[in-house]
Amino acid sequence: MTNATASPRLSRATIAGYAAGSVGTGGFGTLPGLVLLVYLTDALAVPAAVAGLIVTGAKVWDVVIDPFIGYGSDRDLARTGSRRRFMTIGALTLPVFFALTFAVPAAAGPTAAAIWVLVAFLLAATSFSLFQVPYIALPAELDATYDGRTRLLAWRVAALAFAILLFGAGGPALRGGSDSTSGYLVMGVVSGLVIGVGMLVATRVAPRAPGSRDAGPHAATTTSLAPTASTSASRAWTLAVREAFDALRRSRPFRTLLAAFFLQAVATGLMLAGAAYVARYVLHDEAAVSYLFAALIAPALLCMPLWTRLARRDGKERGFVVATVLFAVAALGMIPLLWAPGAWVYAPTALAGIAYAGMQALPLAMLPDVIAHDARTHGEGRGGAFSGVWTAGETTGMALGAAVLSLVLGVTGYVSTRAGETVTQPDAAVDGIALAFSVVPAVLVLASLVPLVRYGLRKGDIDETAPELPRDHASTDRAHD
Repeated sequence: MTNATASPRLSRATIAGYAAGSVGTGGFGTLPGLVLLVYLTDALAVPAAVAGLIVTGAKVWDVVIDPFIGYGSDRDLARTGSRRRFMTIGALTLPVFFALTFAVPAAAGPTAAAIWVLVAFLLAATSFSLFQVPYIALPAELDATYDGRTRLLAWRVAALAFAILLFGAGGPALRGGSDSTSGYLVMGVVSGLVIGVGMLVATRVAPRAPGSRDAGPHAATTTSLAPTASTSASRAWTLAVREAFDALRRSRPFRTLLAAFFLQAVATGLMLAGAAYVARYVLHDEAAVSYLFAALIAPALLCMPLWTRLARRDGKERGFVVATVLFAVAALGMIPLLWAPGAWVYAPTALAGIAYAGMQALPLAMLPDVIAHDARTHGEGRGGAFSGVWTAGETTGMALGAAVLSLVLGVTGYVSTRAGETVTQPDAAVDGIALAFSVVPAVLVLASLVPLVRYGLRKGDIDETAPELPRDHASTDRAHD
């Protein structure tokens, strides 16, 4: 690995191009999480429990395909010297499937509507993974230094925060603030196009080599696993899963970082899915969804440089702990929604936004460090395996957040409706929405501190200034646990 002092500084064009990808990933991560559940329950009359299964099932599909995509991306990198092909396919196909997700015919019954959304969203999730998995692997290949990747990922997360604000506030505006199916279709078409453009821009920064690339000391091993014309799909998938589990087994920093990020993804997915319900049934103001997102993201954008400075001064992992605790405090500050809902909720939401910036920027900057450390100890060319597992964990966590909310809605007696219908929800359902937006996310992010304290990777381990490697491998785990 190149020493930190010898690594060239990334150009502004590369940083901007990579950050543009987060306009796409942020849009796909935000908008379905914000509107898909309420689209199913309040526009298509799909029962809350079934709607939760659809959202979760489509996202959990990533657990099946992401390791295979990561495996294929690594093989494509070894053969062609670039990860661009998978990224381009995902960027071109996602807008079509995203629009179809919100194109359910108005005359469709709840069962037909549920099937339509499930199939279309499964296809959209597949397209997203084709882009996202190699996209996440790129920072370790674009910059060899600890601080360089922090800078690259800080701008990416700034773009992510902008995308969350853009789609979180703009999505409801595009659909007209109502539950009409035509409004959802307009939102799906326009948003899908913006998502696709952001992804296409990011494909241009993927390193490209004229021929096959040396994958490092283990190139012979990884290339031998590449699918051939005689390799069955099941065999290729088995090899992909094996590499994914190998990545988890041999890297303790990766296991602990993924566990923490997964729990936080459940928490943020829960709050994201709950925002529309809080606005409608707790605050009794449809426009409050846009205000909540503005209160969340504006502080995140302003405070992003502060988290970068904290990471450089005290380390990314310590900054991550600070951000996590701060987010938990903010979520607990929303408990009074149970008995005194009002505009005061924007204050703890702003505090959560400050913390959210750190909870996104720091772990995403730590992941390339984990990949680089593994390359240093086990050979390069396995970034796709790590990013495949990471993407599967992140999307599954976000989906489980929506599933938790649907479970709360079902247990508390929430009543689903069709577009144009109005209903008074039972008090228990309204209280459940408030608790799902405050107490439950706080508990989840606090629980994420348990694996995070075992992360163990420091700047010296990345820039080759430490006298020894951190104790992160399976054999050393057994010796010290």
